[in-house]
Parts: sequence; C-alpha cells; structure tokens
Amino acid sequence: MTSEQVLAHFREIMKIPRESGHEEHIIAYLQQFAERHNLDCKTDKAGNVLITKPASPGREGSPTIILQSHSDMVCEKNSGVEHDFSKDPIKAVIEDGWLIAKDTTLGADCGIGIAAQLAALEDRDLEHGKMECLFTTSEETGLDGAFALEKDFLTGKILLNLDSEDEGELFIGCAGGVDTTARFHYMPEPADKDRVFLKIGFAGGIGGHSGDDIDKGRSNAIRSIARSLYRIWNSFDIGLCCIDGGNKRNAIAREAFAVIAVKREDRNGIMESHTATAEEVKAEYGLTDPGISASISEVTDKPACAIDRDTAFRLICALNSVPHGVLAMSAEVKGLVETSTNLASVKMAENNTIRIGTSQRSSINSARKFASEMVEAAFVSAGAKVTHESEYPGWRPSMKSRILETCRESYRRLFGKDPVVRAIHAGLECGLFLDKYPDLDMISFGPTLRGVHAPGERLELASLDKFTLLLEDVIRSCR
Repeated sequence: MTSEQVLAHFREIMKIPRESGHEEHIIAYLQQFAERHNLDCKTDKAGNVLITKPASPGREGSPTIILQSHSDMVCEKNSGVEHDFSKDPIKAVIEDGWLIAKDTTLGADCGIGIAAQLAALEDRDLEHGKMECLFTTSEETGLDGAFALEKDFLTGKILLNLDSEDEGELFIGCAGGVDTTARFHYMPEPADKDRVFLKIGFAGGIGGHSGDDIDKGRSNAIRSIARSLYRIWNSFDIGLCCIDGGNKRNAIAREAFAVIAVKREDRNGIMESHTATAEEVKAEYGLTDPGISASISEVTDKPACAIDRDTAFRLICALNSVPHGVLAMSAEVKGLVETSTNLASVKMAENNTIRIGTSQRSSINSARKFASEMVEAAFVSAGAKVTHESEYPGWRPSMKSRILETCRESYRRLFGKDPVVRAIHAGLECGLFLDKYPDLDMISFGPTLRGVHAPGERLELASLDKFTLLLEDVIRSCR
C-alpha cells in the first residue's frame, strides 16, 4: 500500500460526481469495486456502503478494524467558472508539492479517505485482521448517513476515521453541532421603474471550513454586504430587490450581492458609500483575506418587484446583529475553539421567503444549545420564523484509548517523534457512531489539507506519504 496507489484511486474518484445528496455514482463505483475484488458488500437504505475483507491468513484472531470516510463532497466554485459538478471531473494541478483545484473544491475532504480505504482493500501484502470499510453519505450537509446507520451494520470495535486534515495530529474528540434556519416572509412591492437599479457586492474572501477555519478571523461576505446596506439604508431612500450570499452551511461565505433601487440623484452618493465601506472591510481583513474585492454596477434588466420596506429593514438589521465567529475558547484544551456560530447563507426562496442558514458548534452540549438560542433570538426579534435541524452530538476525548496508544507508538516508530493529540472544533461522524456503538474505540487522522470547502482546496503530497505509512502500520499493529 503506497501513497502512489492512494493518489491513483483519488484521481479516479475526482472523475465521479458526488455532491451531498447525489452520491449515487460514487455508491455504484464502490459496489463495483467490491464486486471486482470478490469482497462482501452491503448498502443500507441511506446509501451507506460497507465493504468487508476477511482477515489475512494467520490474523484471524486479530480484532476487526473499521476504516471510515464519507462519500460526499462540498461542491463550491468561483463565480464565473463554468463547472457542472453533476458531470464534470474535478480539474487539479500539482504546484510546489500540493495537489490543487484552483477554481473549485478538490474533494480531498473526504475523497482521500475513500482512496486510502480502496488501496487498503486491494493490497494483498497488507497483514490485517478482518477489515470493514464504511463509506457514509451526506456527511457535509447533516451527517445523514451516520444518523441513519443501523446498530447491527458494523461488527468491529476499533474505528479509524480518515476525515482529518492535519498530518502529524491525532484527533480524539470533536464538536457537536446544530443548524439554525431563519425565514423572513415578505410582500412583493412593484419596483419603481423610474429608479436606477444598482448591484452591489463583495467577493474574493478566502472562506473556508466553518469549524476548522472559524478562528482564523476571516471575512464573511454576508456581514460585509449587510454592513454596506445598513449604512446606505440609513442615508438614502432605497428599495431592496434581492439579496444572495454564501452557500453551504459548513462554509464561511466568500461572496454576496444585493440589488437595490435608488433615486437617480442618489446614485453617486450610494456608490461612494459602498466604496467607503469596502475600503474599511479591505483594511480590516487585509491580512486574512488579501483578495477581497467590492463591486457596484448599474443593472439594465430592471427587477419587477422589491421586498416590502418593513421586511427589508428588519432583514438588514438582523444580518448585522446576528453573531458570527468564535463565541468561546476551551478552558481545558489550549487553542481549541469551544463554541462558535457561522452565518452561512442568505437566499431568496419560494413563496416570497428569504432563507438564512446558520450553524452552531460546541464541544459542550449546553453551550451549543445556548449559541443556537442566541442566533434564534436575533432573528425572532426581527420578526423571522426560526427552526433548528440536524443536531448531532460531540465526541468526548479519552486519553485512555487503546487505539490512541497504538497510533502514538506507530507514529514514534515511523517518524521518530510524538504526534500531536487533540480535539477538533469541526464536526466528525464519530459522536454519532459512539451513540450507536458505545464500545467503539476511535481515532481520526489524515494528510494535510488546506482551503477545505472553498475553491483552491489543496492536498500536501508529502503528508500523503506519511499518512499512508501510518495507516498501513496501524492496521498491521492492531492485534
């Protein structure tokens, strides 16, 4: 089992559409892989796939080990880029030791985990006990596969989650999370055709993972557009026709725009106001998001309707007041974000509705609940209806884990130094697995990934070498 074999499998996976909720192609690919290699395979109602490989000769008495990754990926692309995730393969290049998708997400989260499992399954020289490879569905949009996993689907008691993003670090805990959605219902008002229609926007933010990157201090394009709209609204007579920003619940918003109706005599003043706000944003986030840009242009295709003024103002106020970012750092684990919230998206929806998506995370259940209540309160006070969805538990760390000690010993033997052992603020499926299989002994590790959930996502190839060596050695060492 080599990193070249893992990378070869990953390049094949990059050709397969697997956006969350549309994993039918990757599921079929996994089933066909099992059939080609004469391996037992079963698929449950949620699309979770389990491929089982018998123990190597002489290793029948070794414990069963579960390798786990999720089969879906976050599909994000830069505006103006023509890429259809439902059929187009991911394009990537190698630069300075990194495999990079420049205009889209790469899908190494968690495609590299899938690739490592397939390489392990086809390796005839790898000594191991019975091996179960679990591929779960729709992890990125709500851990759907893990939620639906049946209690008798797995037999192993040791689980290696291959969904981490920092080589040299072993993860033994993660945050739980919940999605909070706010909905504003508005009355459409005829747009004044005598007015000038301007499209204002922000783009070029780095974005990133709402768990791993929430403490990086990066800009949120929705906050930036709301900031500009609030100032313009309080100085000029405008109408808000539409607003759009962000996309995925677990990604920090990189782009946002709004279309506003303005009096012709106010056009220059509004452009100056937006430009002034943009300069402030660029100055504040110049180090974290050097590529931030702002835009303002006249719209020739005039909208027929605008959002009623009362709803528009309440929406703008809510987007400015709802919390976003780190809410608390852990007092127990140095450097660990304990609680956070992400203002993820704002979309014009059907039935005259504006939908705002947010997500809250915490390693403490009560703190996660309070964070979601804070977000709820901000939107309810502005007249929105709020719901909570896709709540999932965290994974409490245990320093007494046997698989942790096995991984530590393997890492020391292979690389001559100790790995870092820590918890992660991002959500992993491990908490749900533990809820259904309380006897599981789990750990999570992976190669180094950067820019996950955003265009420009990249995989460090040198770290893939070390990840592969570690995975192989841990599998051999589980006796």
